[in-house]
Amino acid sequence: AVEDAWMRYIRLVGLEEENRLLKDKIAALEAELLVYKEGHLEARRLQNVLALTSEYPHHFVAARVISREQAALSKTIWIDKGSADGLKSGMPVITPPGLIGRLSDVTWHSAKVLLLIDDNSNVDVLIQRTRVQGIVRGAGSRGCIVKYISKIQDVKEGDTVVSSGMSNIFPKGLLIGRVSYVDRMDVGLFQHIQVAPFTDFTKIEEVLVLVSDKPAAPSGKKAAK
Repeated sequence: AVEDAWMRYIRLVGLEEENRLLKDKIAALEAELLVYKEGHLEARRLQNVLALTSEYPHHFVAARVISREQAALSKTIWIDKGSADGLKSGMPVITPPGLIGRLSDVTWHSAKVLLLIDDNSNVDVLIQRTRVQGIVRGAGSRGCIVKYISKIQDVKEGDTVVSSGMSNIFPKGLLIGRVSYVDRMDVGLFQHIQVAPFTDFTKIEEVLVLVSDKPAAPSGKKAAK
C-alpha cells in the first residue's frame, strides 16, 4: 500500500511538471500568434494606405503616427517623417478613405499634422451631388462644420463632401466626410451644416503625405539638339 501510494505521488508530481511545461508552451505559442496577428493587421492597413497611391496622380511619403494631441479643440498627431524626407509645412495628409489634414510644423525627422477636426483647420470643399462650394472647419468632438453655404442652396443629410481644389494646398476630389445635419432655420444668411468625417481619427496609425505631382510621362522622342 505504501509502495502504491508512493508511485501515485511520483506520477502526480510528473504530471504536474508536464502540465506546467505544456502551459508554458501554450503561453509562448499564444504570444507568437499575437505577434503574427499584429503583423497581419499592420500589413492590411499598409496595403489599404498604399492602394491610395494608385488613385491619385501624386508622389507620396508614407509615415507612422508616433504621438497624439487630443485636447478639447486642438486635434493633432505627430508622424515619424520630416524635412529630411522632403516634407514641408502645408502638405496634405491622407489615409483611407481620404483627406485627414495637413502638415503644420515640420522638423528634421518628424512633423505635426493638423487634423480636419482641429478648430484651426479650414478646407475649401464641394457638396459632391450639387457642386455647391463652402469651407469645412474643424469642430473638435463634433467633427466638422461647413461654412458659407447660403440657405437657398440644396444640401441634404447624407451628401458627400470632397475637397474643391480651389486652394493651392489640397487637390480636388479628396473625400472628407458626409453631411450629418442641416439646419436652415439658424439665424443668419447661411445654413448650419455638420459633417461626419469618413476617418476615425482615434485609430490612425499610418498616413501618406502628398509631396508633389508626378512628373509627366516622357514623350518617347528626345528633342533635337
